Parts: sequence; C-alpha cells; structure tokens
Amino acid sequence: MTLDWKNLGFQYLPTHGHIQCDFADGKWGALAFKTEPYLQMHVAANCLHYGQAIFEGLKAFRTRDDKVVLFRPDRNADRMRGSAERLCMEAPSNELFIEACRQAVAQNIDFVPPHGTGASLYVRPLLIGTEATVGIKASSTYTFLILVTPVGPYYKDGFHPVEALVMLEYDRAAPNGTGRAKTAGNYAASLLPGLVGKKKGFPIILFADPKENKYVDEFGTSNFIGITKDGVYKTPESGSILQSVTNESLQSLADDMGLKINRGPIALDSLNQFSEVGACGTAAVITPIHAIHYGDRVFRYGDKDRAGETLTNLYKALQAIQYGDAWDRYGWLVPV
Repeated sequence: MTLDWKNLGFQYLPTHGHIQCDFADGKWGALAFKTEPYLQMHVAANCLHYGQAIFEGLKAFRTRDDKVVLFRPDRNADRMRGSAERLCMEAPSNELFIEACRQAVAQNIDFVPPHGTGASLYVRPLLIGTEATVGIKASSTYTFLILVTPVGPYYKDGFHPVEALVMLEYDRAAPNGTGRAKTAGNYAASLLPGLVGKKKGFPIILFADPKENKYVDEFGTSNFIGITKDGVYKTPESGSILQSVTNESLQSLADDMGLKINRGPIALDSLNQFSEVGACGTAAVITPIHAIHYGDRVFRYGDKDRAGETLTNLYKALQAIQYGDAWDRYGWLVPV
C-alpha cells in the first residue's frame, strides 16, 4: 500500500471489493466476494422508488500486536434488525451480519491502517429492497452488502472543539417516524439543514425534538452527550433518536469512571448546566463542542482550543480499547 495512512480523510477510497448476499424465495443465499464496485438492479427496484434502504457503520482496527478486530459488530447487527423491522425489510441474522463483516475486512486486510496512525477501516453494511414494483409495498427480494474503506478523522482537525447551531427551522425526523431507524431517507432529509448551518459557519447542527421543538434531539451527524458541572453524563432519550453504539460504549466507560448516567429529556433552555458537550458516533468517536448557538443565546463550554478533561478521558479510553492498547474488559472486540 502506498497510502499516506496518517493523513487520510473521511472519504471513500477504492479497495479490493465488497461482500454481497441476496435474499429471494424466502431465504438468504451464500456470501460472495465482488470486485466490481457497481450494482446491477432493476429500474423499478423498490429502494429507488420507495426508500427501502438502511445501513450501518462500524470500524475495524489493527491492534498493537498486529491483530485486526471489529468493534461491537453484534450491536450494529441488532440495530440493523430494528431498522429493518421499522421499514418492513428482511434483515440478515446476527451471525450472517458478523460473518459478512469479517469476510469484507479479511478480503481487504491490507487496507486496514497500521497501528499508531490513528486511522481505521470503516465498514459499511447496506441493505436494500430490490424487487421491481410500481405499487407501494414491501420488497420480497433484498441485497445485503458490506463495503469497506480506510479512513482518517471525520473532521479534518480530528479531536478538536467546534461550534454548533441549534436548527429550529427543520426537523430531522417526525415524532412517530423513522428517527430511531438508520434509514437512508433520514440522512437525505438532514442535508439541507446541514448545508444551511455550514453556510452560517457551523460545521455541525443540533436538532430540537420534532414534537415540541424545545428539547435536545441529536446532532446532525451523531448523538448528544453532556457532562454536567457536578459530573453527570447526560444524553437524550426518545423515539426519534438513533441509538448510538458509541454512546452506549461511552456510558459503560463513564460508569466505570464514577460518573452518574442520566438518559432523558434535556431542555434547550438548560444547556448552561453542562461544563462539557460532545457529539458522539462511529465516524468521529467524540467531537467536542465549544459553543452552542441557540437563537440569540450562546452556551460556551471550556477552552475553544482543546476538549474538556472528562470527554478527553472518555475518548482516550475508548480508542485505547479499540486499538488494543488497553484490556478489552467488556469483550467488545471481535477478531477477524
């Protein structure tokens, strides 16, 4: 490989190929390795017209002892099943999901960045409805595939504080809609508000709850987490928020560090209760938030040039487990 591992961005780079599996006649077929980075499907495929498309995101890491591991693929398999249920899709079993991820990484093992570079192999499972239909109904056939690509930090400055804008003009999802599902349409709906925020100078936006517009929902790219001034780890919980595997993992670490965990509504008016705020997800792990702009108010958190102590400790603790620099006491790592 001639890649500059330490300077990778978060973008697609071609690899040797992807893993594909098809569902037809009520059963899943065999996993197959495909070198052609294109799909052939019917012009009337359900996913193209009625949006039966869901995906996941996880990572593979090269550890200190040169082993390659996946981080918590079982939780991503669980979440894909939940998304599939909401969209009336046929989901792969956990066993099929994890084996497909393993094979995709194994076939592209030389694209897993070296330990110490700070880079990783991003793993993208995708499930789409493929039946040709012009009537609105669930597909009877599906394609499940796993593509991988080596990536660096999601934001070019990495683990560095940014400013966020509360977006009140747009909702990410409806109150009883598909917010908890990782469906492609949710991300398409977030593009315009994200663009509006960037034009105003904010790399990340924070959505309010879609029902009352007065509680924290989640950031445009990831879950909201806040550390209160008295050391409580708080994160919103509602039916319109995607359940983050990273957030779940950070809560385990925070609990072991002696922080109290609180999952529940967070009023936008109470954002001044926090000493640290972060956006957390697979891509960036944690993005520290230096300030949140809410109407004519600005809530500021710590130093604009460096993250707070608690978020820094959580970030380092999670990364240490992922890269094999610390004991995996939770059993999160799955060998490839």
